[in-house]
Amino acid sequence: MASKVNSHKHRQTFINTTFESSIDSTAVEEKLFGHSVEEDDGPAVFICGKCKLPVGDSMSWDGSEASEEEHNQIRLKRVTDNVVVGEDTRLHEVSKKSPCLVVDLFCRGCEFLLGMVYSSTPKNLDHKRLAFCFNVANIDSYVLGSASQRLAAEGPKEQPVTLEYRGVVEQQLTEMKMLVMSMAQRLEDIDATLQD
Repeated sequence: MASKVNSHKHRQTFINTTFESSIDSTAVEEKLFGHSVEEDDGPAVFICGKCKLPVGDSMSWDGSEASEEEHNQIRLKRVTDNVVVGEDTRLHEVSKKSPCLVVDLFCRGCEFLLGMVYSSTPKNLDHKRLAFCFNVANIDSYVLGSASQRLAAEGPKEQPVTLEYRGVVEQQLTEMKMLVMSMAQRLEDIDATLQD
């Protein structure tokens, strides 16, 4: 029983330290893709690939990797409460010379496997340690501000109401009023002529 308590305390300490990282994610991102995350259209929200619950966002970006030995991954410093850190540590071999100890990450809503946290790595993989590593194939993303669909305008040339536009409309209304008054005067004249 005492060993379970100690193991639980160790795991709790491990989970709390995953929110810290000393890696410069901007440099890694520029080397991998030739641009930084900040240059994109807007911040991205990462969601579970199965049930679509949000799991993190690009404001917590720590880097990404694409390699032949392993799945494409993104790393985040922080995640939402929808991500559950597994309890069992397992051996994961990125390559034959790079064994690692990892803990799986699951979606709280559907228990879908999202990725892993590397708890122990060889020196060449230290940049992955204690970060939330999501498999790109298991998550989706939405870039804020990327929506482009709009409702069709009711008129062919709808314009916003500005002071200039308002002045043009008032002038047209004044001209129409004068025309109607002129026509009314002519009708009165015609009516008077017919009655005589």
